[in-house]
Amino acid sequence: MSSNEFAYHTAAEEAWRVFRIMAEFVDGVDVLSKIGPAVSVFGSARTASDAPEYKQAVAAGRGLVSKGFAVITGGGPGIMEAANKGATELDGTSVGLNISLPTEQDANRYQNVSVDFRYFFVRKLMFVKYAVGFIVFPGGLGTLDEFFKTATLIQTGKAERFPVALISTRFWNPLFDWMRDTMLNEYHNISPEDLDLFKITDDVDEAVDLMHASRQESSRKRKTSQTGS
Repeated sequence: MSSNEFAYHTAAEEAWRVFRIMAEFVDGVDVLSKIGPAVSVFGSARTASDAPEYKQAVAAGRGLVSKGFAVITGGGPGIMEAANKGATELDGTSVGLNISLPTEQDANRYQNVSVDFRYFFVRKLMFVKYAVGFIVFPGGLGTLDEFFKTATLIQTGKAERFPVALISTRFWNPLFDWMRDTMLNEYHNISPEDLDLFKITDDVDEAVDLMHASRQESSRKRKTSQTGS
C-alpha cells in the first residue's frame, strides 16, 4: 500500500487508516501533555553542524531550558538536532516529533522524549497544541509551512496568541518586505496588524526572553483572573 497520505484506498483500508490516525493522536497527547511549558523550534534539516545557525539553535535550546521550557523539534538533523542538543546539554526535556520521510529525516540522538508519526497533520497539531511559543530558524518549505500555519491560526483566533520569533534578519526580512509591499499594500490581502504576529531578530537571547516574558505575562493574567482582582 502506498505511503502517500492522499493515495486512493478501499473503504476497509480507510477505516484502518482512521484508527491509525486516532492512535497517533492518543500517543501524542499521552506523551506531550506531561512535558510542561514548551517552545517549538523549527528550521532546516540541511543546516550543517558548523553553520552559524546551528550554533545559534544550540544556544536557543540551552536558553529555553534555562528559562524552564521543554524544547520541541521535528526530531531530525540540522536545526532540529541543534536545538535538541542544546536542551540536553542542560539536562532539559528535549522532545523529538519524528516522522518517516524518504530523505533527510533520520531521528537525531539528542532526544530524551520521542514520539513517532506517520501523518504530517497529526504531527503539526502537536507542535502547536503543546507549545507556548515558536522560534523559527532559516529553513525550506516545511519551515515556511509551519510559520504560515501558525501565523494563520493566531490571526484567525484558532490558537492563543503566543510569541513567534524568526531568527535571521537576512533570511526573513525579504519575506517581511514582500508581505508588507505586496500582500498588504498592493493586494490588501492582510491587515497591518498581521505583520505584528511575529518578531524578526538576529539575537537568540532576545527570542528566548520573548518566550519567557510572554509566559510570565500569561501566568500573571491567569492569577489575576483567578483572584478576581
